[in-house]
Amino acid sequence: MNTGAPWPMPSEAEARVLRMQAKLYRWAADDHARRFVDLFNLVADPAFLLVAWRRVRGNRGARSAGIDGQTASSIEAGRGEAVFLADLRADLRARTFRPLPVRERMIPKPGGKRRRLGIPTVRDRVVQAALKLVLEPIFEADFAPCSYGFRPGRRTQDAIAEIHLFASRSYEWVVDADISACFDEIDHRALLGRVRARIGDRRVLALVAAFLRAGILGEDGVERDTETGTPQGGILSPLLANIALSVLDEHFVAAWAAMGAHSGARQQRRRTGLATYRLVRYADDFVVLVAGTRAHAETVRDEAAAVLAPMGLRLSLTKTRIAHIDEGFDFLGFRVRRHQKRGTDRRFVYTYPAKTALATVKAKVRALTRGATGLSLAILLHRLNPVLRGWTAYFRHGVSKATFSYLRAFVWRRVVCWLRHKHRRSNWTQLRRRSLPGWWPTEGEVTLFNPGAVAVSRYRYRGGRIPLPWTERVSGSMVNAPA
Repeated sequence: MNTGAPWPMPSEAEARVLRMQAKLYRWAADDHARRFVDLFNLVADPAFLLVAWRRVRGNRGARSAGIDGQTASSIEAGRGEAVFLADLRADLRARTFRPLPVRERMIPKPGGKRRRLGIPTVRDRVVQAALKLVLEPIFEADFAPCSYGFRPGRRTQDAIAEIHLFASRSYEWVVDADISACFDEIDHRALLGRVRARIGDRRVLALVAAFLRAGILGEDGVERDTETGTPQGGILSPLLANIALSVLDEHFVAAWAAMGAHSGARQQRRRTGLATYRLVRYADDFVVLVAGTRAHAETVRDEAAAVLAPMGLRLSLTKTRIAHIDEGFDFLGFRVRRHQKRGTDRRFVYTYPAKTALATVKAKVRALTRGATGLSLAILLHRLNPVLRGWTAYFRHGVSKATFSYLRAFVWRRVVCWLRHKHRRSNWTQLRRRSLPGWWPTEGEVTLFNPGAVAVSRYRYRGGRIPLPWTERVSGSMVNAPA
C-alpha cells in the first residue's frame, strides 16, 4: 500500500483493509514458515488507522478514558477525527509514538476476588486495533480449530458443541483446567519469541514489545512496570494471549494426529490400554476430554502443565480438577453432564445453564428491581429486557427450557413486588388495570421480555468448517470424527 495515500472514505477503507487481510491470510496459509518483514507501513496506513479508529469509537469501551482522561467522544468534540488520526500517523511514521501506561481498574469476581482490567488511552487503543488488523490474519492461518475464544467467526457455543460431541462418544474423563492469572503471568520473552516466528518487521515487534511493557497506573496512583503478562482490557491482549496459548493447541494437535488418522486407529489404540484425548480451549479456559481412565486424565493434566511452563504459566492447583462426565463440570457458563433420560434407561450428555450462571442473572435482576421506585415501569423494563434477552440468547442452544421458565417466574415476581412498592395504595384490581394487562408487566408499548417464550435448539458442531472473514476455505486439522 502507498504510505502517502490520502485518507479514504470509511467504506473504501473497510474494503481495502479486508482485501489486504485476505492477502496476508493467503500468504501465511500457503507458507507456514514465512516471516513477514514489511508490515509497519500497513499499521500506519490511512485505511488501517481509519478502520481501527472506527472500531475503537464504536466499541462500548469508547466511553472509558485512559490515564490522559480522553474518551473517543471528547477527541471528536475537541481536535476532531481527521486531526487526531493525522497526528497519530505522523508520530508512527516518525517513530516517536510511545504507549502510555494503562489505567488499572479492579473488577469483582465470584468468591470475593478481583480481576485487574487495564484501560489504555484511546490513542493507544487505535494503534493496538491497527496492529490487530495486520497481525490477526497471519496468526489465524496457524491457529488450531480446537481454540474458540476471541477468534473471528467462533463462539462459545462451538466449544460447547465440540465437548458435547466427544463426551457423547466415550470421552468420559475431563481435565477441567484453570490457568492461574493467565493474562498477568505470560512471559514476555517467550511470547515475543512466538511472535518473531512469523513477524520479521522490527518496527512492528518494537510496537508489540512497547505495549507489553507500557506499565500500569494503579488505582492507588502508583505506576508499576509490567514485566510479565498482557493486561486485560487492551484490544491486542486477546490476540497475544492466543499466540501464547497456541503452544498448548499445537501440542495437543500433534498428539491427536499421532493417535491415528481415523477413528478406527484411535479405537485400536484404546483396545491396547492407551488413552486418546482432545483439547477444547476458549481463551485461557480449557478442558481436555479423555477416553481412558482417571490415571490417564491425571497424566494429561501434568502434560498440559509442562507445556505451559515455558510460557511462564501454571495451572491453579485449587481450581484444576478431574471429573467424570457422570459427575459433570461447568464450562463457559454451561453445566455439562451425562445422566439418564426421563422415562428411559438410556443415558445422554446434556448441556444446560450452570447454577452460577443462573445466580448471576438473578443477581442482576434483583439489583435492577431493588428500590428505584421513582422510575417509571417503562424505564425499568428497558433496563431489564436487554439483560434477559442476552442471557437467554446465550443459553438457548442447550437444555434450557425449564431454566427459562423458572427465570420467567422469578422476574415476574420481582417486577410485581416492585410495582406493589411503587403503588402502595393500589389494590390488585387497580394494579392489573394500570400495569398488568393479562397479568404481564406492560407500560405503553413496552412489555417485559418473556424468557419462557424463547425457543431452544441444539447447536450443531461445525468443527473445522468455520469460515473466516477473509476466506471461505475450510482450515486446519483436528477435524476428524470422534472415536
